[in-house]
Amino acid sequence: MSGSEGERVPDEWVDYLVAQPETGMGYWVVSVRLNDGRSFDRVVVNNGLITQVHGHGQVPFEPEEIVEMRVTHDKWKFNP
Repeated sequence: MSGSEGERVPDEWVDYLVAQPETGMGYWVVSVRLNDGRSFDRVVVNNGLITQVHGHGQVPFEPEEIVEMRVTHDKWKFNP
């Protein structure tokens, strides 16, 4: 499901993120809940793109499925 650079976050979530403190320079680590009830912790949003999801080689969902997003700053070893 992931594009070569990542999956673009819908504008409503970008607006939410820019109002939150960054986890690091230009990125946030968030948890997301999807419209089908699945949830993913440790999701990296970098410059408006979902670039990594902990434990997955690619983004395992479409950004339009997100119904809840929460900044957690729950880092792990990754390259933002």
